[in-house]
Amino acid sequence: MFFLNRKDAGEKLSRALMKYKSENVVVLGIPRGGVVVAAEVAEGLDAPLDVIIPRKIGAPHNPEVAIGAVSQDGTVIKDEAMVQLLGISDSQIQVLAERVSGEITRRVNIYRSGRPGLELKDKTVIVVDDGMATGFTVQAALKSVRNANPRRLVLAVPVAPADTVEMLQEQVDELVCLHTPELFYAVGQFYLDFDQTSDQEVMNLLAEYGKNGA
Repeated sequence: MFFLNRKDAGEKLSRALMKYKSENVVVLGIPRGGVVVAAEVAEGLDAPLDVIIPRKIGAPHNPEVAIGAVSQDGTVIKDEAMVQLLGISDSQIQVLAERVSGEITRRVNIYRSGRPGLELKDKTVIVVDDGMATGFTVQAALKSVRNANPRRLVLAVPVAPADTVEMLQEQVDELVCLHTPELFYAVGQFYLDFDQTSDQEVMNLLAEYGKNGA
């Protein structure tokens, strides 16, 4: 199963989520590529669009090694095994998380162009990405949304490995994944066009689809 591009994936995902159209829905896209998919879901469900930004926390001396993740409300999750292996203290993690949170805040402000975030309390919140590999950073986003007390939390992606889907199902009220391939190397292998999404494209989509709930 291949998707032509993120727009095509979003259209297909939107059809799979149509039962939520009658509910009070907010769609949250994970930048950058996930926002393109989420915009199609928002359009299909006639729902407002916003962003949720989880980012990994890199190890102090090797930023490419993930030791945790943080989301835009400061929610932090740790990779306990990696933290213990590297001997990283809670205070070190806090310092690293604050640095990442600062970058997240900067990006959120740019993407929203000064608009406030959408209210999530008592809403059906659908978190959308263009695909997942390990799903580790997505966990920070899900916990962040839970902190906002939504009525229902849904995670929706076009493609992800079966073990990742199984791991994350317990953290949401529903997980919708269109394709769980046996052989999974990277999200991009399931798209014919997986070109990088620009910040400007994210800003344009939020301006167009976020206004209903602003």
